[in-house]
Amino acid sequence: MSAAAASSAISVATNPLKTFSLSSRSPLPSAISLPSRSLNTPRRRLVLVSCTAGDGSKPTILVAEKLGEAGVKLLEGFANVDCSYNMTPEELNTKISLCDALIVRSGTKVGREVFESSRGRLKVVGRAGVGIDNVDLSAATEFGCLVVNAPTANTIAAAEHGIALLASMARNVAQSDASVKAGEWKRNKYVGVSLVGKTLAVMGFGKVGTEVARRAKGLGMRVIAHDPYAPADRAHAIGVELVSFDEALATADFISLHMPLTPATNKILNDETFAKMKKGVRIVNVARGGVIDEDALVRALDAGIVSQAALDVFTKEPPAKDSPLVQHENVTVTPHLGASTMEAQEGVAIEIAEAVVGALNGELAATAVNAPMVSAEVLTELKPYVILAEKLGRLAVQLVAGGSGVKNVKVSYTSARATDDLDTRLLRAMITKGIIEPISDVYVNLVNADFTAKQRGLRLSEERVLLDGSPENPLETITVQLGNVESKFASSLSESGEVKVEGRVKDGIPHLTKVGSFEVDVTLEGSIILCRQVDQPGMIGTVGSILGESNVNVNFMSVGRIAPRKQAIMAIGVDDQPSKETLKKIGEIPAIEEFVFLKL
Repeated sequence: MSAAAASSAISVATNPLKTFSLSSRSPLPSAISLPSRSLNTPRRRLVLVSCTAGDGSKPTILVAEKLGEAGVKLLEGFANVDCSYNMTPEELNTKISLCDALIVRSGTKVGREVFESSRGRLKVVGRAGVGIDNVDLSAATEFGCLVVNAPTANTIAAAEHGIALLASMARNVAQSDASVKAGEWKRNKYVGVSLVGKTLAVMGFGKVGTEVARRAKGLGMRVIAHDPYAPADRAHAIGVELVSFDEALATADFISLHMPLTPATNKILNDETFAKMKKGVRIVNVARGGVIDEDALVRALDAGIVSQAALDVFTKEPPAKDSPLVQHENVTVTPHLGASTMEAQEGVAIEIAEAVVGALNGELAATAVNAPMVSAEVLTELKPYVILAEKLGRLAVQLVAGGSGVKNVKVSYTSARATDDLDTRLLRAMITKGIIEPISDVYVNLVNADFTAKQRGLRLSEERVLLDGSPENPLETITVQLGNVESKFASSLSESGEVKVEGRVKDGIPHLTKVGSFEVDVTLEGSIILCRQVDQPGMIGTVGSILGESNVNVNFMSVGRIAPRKQAIMAIGVDDQPSKETLKKIGEIPAIEEFVFLKL
């Protein structure tokens, strides 16, 4: 066997099989090629959009909801612009066949019927805002239509609203205003607290969280932040200390939420977490309503654990008029005004106009939220490896301890194919997706993977190891390593100290084949329990019995060991998520030294 590994740092836009860096701007080309299985077969191109009319005329852009004047002017300099507001679904379906791009806000539903009615002409849908719930992404991708949004223009507005709620809550502005207007004059009742010297915990250190931290520092507050994937150097640059989740809860006088709503963050503030907080804490939420268990918050307010709360978002919007949370005397509420400034609305208009124009020009939009079309032949061949790549990324990031920030990722591919016969950009994008999506509301795909990784300070390098043998399969193995992190499962660390997972495709099914230095073999379906144990008889039966008693089905089990009767790693594939009690029983088995449950 011969091996050749690339090692020099180069641009993303050049040979993708050598190591590249995301530390500098590296745009992908406007047309991306994924090679076929044979060197003699012509390459297939993934062209994002092509809007040039046969007669050379300008493209047509339909603006279906009110857009800021600056954005409309930008569009008019490039295309024919049709501003038609308050259309019925039937009117939209009729008009869309004459349009190359469509811009909407949240009030227009862009479903499958719209794409079908466009008869292939619609190339870009622009959502003037962040959320894309009203756009059918799968249908858009199926019909080859790029969807872009405007996620950054409202950053400052949301941060300012967060600070406004923070200050008004601390000084009882809303309550005292209502009291005076009711003819009262109760100065002693509405004595507030000072912000100077108080500790603010920013939960989620993304764009908005960072801007809130800057402003809070200017108010004389001590700012800490929890975000396990935020670059420590970015936090330190503005005087913010990154801490663990529990430390943030226990230390903070004020908590400001800026995390996305994901399965991991849904109701992350609940009875259990409120109990860990400093008595009298004050909470601000301008992120997503679902991150707080609203019933638990009412209980915490009544118990005095939480002194006050200021909320701009709710699990259900608008909330019920008789909501105990909304009506609570220690709660300040606003109707989702985070992005509602004149400047932010103009900024959104310009941002979405630039994204749509760029997309119609064939450029790769950094704010794209769906993937471009890929030929059926290429997808068929790469499909199991694409699934493997994403799941390895998800596994690796879940093995990182909460206080560690992921910054360095190394991906190694082993293959018998020639360097120019395997483009790994799609695989790289899926690894990035697996690492970032579990802790973000960003949709990661081939279009925006590199940009998204760079924005989060993630440096990803690739290495190709060329094997002797038949090039029938695109790849033999994919290895993902996360450097300079702490692991919640020590056995996942390689000899050089990186979290390391390796996998391969067997009979079309992705398998996990190595964790750290331990060989395993388990299908990447459902979820996985990893246990480090003393290698002794009966362990498989003991663990299997505990899972069986809890009605948890085991779909695969594998044991890898250093040597007989020494340490071993047991990898168990399960179809269902075991209860906390079941996992606790597994952890209490004397021979098990550590274990971790990983969701795929």
